[in-house]
Amino acid sequence: MIERDAAGRKIDMKYLENFHELKSLTRKQKFFLLSLIPIYFIVIGLMAQPIQEIIPGMIAIIREPDFLITDYFVVGGVGAALINAGVLTLMSIGIIYCMGMDMDGHTITSSFLMFGFSLFGKNILNIWAILAGVYLYASYHRASMRRYIYICLYGTSLSPIITQMMQMGSGPLPLRLMLTLGVGLVIGFVLPPLSTHVHYAHMGYSLYNVGFAAGIIATVIVSIKKSFGMEVESRLIWSTGYSQMFALLLLLLFGCMIICGVAVGGKGIFESYKRILQTYGISGADYLKDEGGATTVFNMGINGLFATCFILAVGGVLNGPTICGIFTVAGFASTGKHLRNIAPIMAGVYLASFTKKWSISDPSPLLALLFSTTLAPVAGEFGVLAGLAAGFLHSSVALNVGILYGGMNLYNNGFAGGIVAIFMVSVLQSVRDRRARARGGLSL
Repeated sequence: MIERDAAGRKIDMKYLENFHELKSLTRKQKFFLLSLIPIYFIVIGLMAQPIQEIIPGMIAIIREPDFLITDYFVVGGVGAALINAGVLTLMSIGIIYCMGMDMDGHTITSSFLMFGFSLFGKNILNIWAILAGVYLYASYHRASMRRYIYICLYGTSLSPIITQMMQMGSGPLPLRLMLTLGVGLVIGFVLPPLSTHVHYAHMGYSLYNVGFAAGIIATVIVSIKKSFGMEVESRLIWSTGYSQMFALLLLLLFGCMIICGVAVGGKGIFESYKRILQTYGISGADYLKDEGGATTVFNMGINGLFATCFILAVGGVLNGPTICGIFTVAGFASTGKHLRNIAPIMAGVYLASFTKKWSISDPSPLLALLFSTTLAPVAGEFGVLAGLAAGFLHSSVALNVGILYGGMNLYNNGFAGGIVAIFMVSVLQSVRDRRARARGGLSL
């Protein structure tokens, strides 16, 4: 059917009807579209490294100790690292899909985090014991695994402990396997209750809640190891030379996300995006549910583009760890982060670099710059100045708390962010309440 618009131009209404159907995808179509992102990087991985080097690279990734900071681009090569990340992400998406769950914001966030951290810490072998531990917890409480699946996936931040346990000592392999499995089951079993409990401490103002819980678990485990005389070595494996390649790839990806969001959402997407910008972003937000897929993808593209350009602007490099940070900023754009609440936090970390002994382009500060956005809700609710202060504090805390657990918690900034949130939010709320009472003629 052909109609004409107000200017007299012909419009194929059948084409527009088909295009409009993109706004109401089926469950299968949604999961397929999400799967295209890891597939995109798997294809790139196959082109970036000779095929005959990829399998040895994957084996090296599995064998290498992977506590912070271990860049898989160096350990196994770019191709092997991207394929490891892509395969793990597809497996995570597949697990959620096969459980019959509908897609929500956390489906996207957990998938992006799984991809990002599989570039420097998670691999196809070291995540399963922790997943089994969470399953054991759900079975013990006779609850559906659906209730804990996202804690389960986020909790693989402790996977370096699994690799470390496998390589501990020179005992028989069966004994080390049993010990490693036992530790993984314990980690997974205690993650759900601890994650629930610590959430009340920071009240949702740190988005990496499981990272905070994981930091506590890692501190306990590493403390026990040290008490038996077993030391955890620090390391820094950090690649350079890939910035130009991945700048093009990431700008293409996030640019396409922005364009697709506008194409599907139409003019209404800007009003919808404004509503996202007005939210605080406190943990529990779900922009996919509230504003729909087009606006969520648009927000993710904006966040990813901003984070990528920020890293390049401050002289940082694009490698496994920094791409992970960028994917974390983009992934949480479906569950709390947006340009208005991440920019002050990142600016606070950047400003801190002028007053402290480190450079913003150094590895740890560069990661703190990206992962500091766990505190986005602080800026979202309390404003720009609070956000700058939060970023400034986070840059100090994040660069020092890793001493507690020797880099065994991949979500180091989640632990640091929880500490900063607990410290700042209680003070900010007290000041705000005092002012409100003063305006109302009340005294404390």
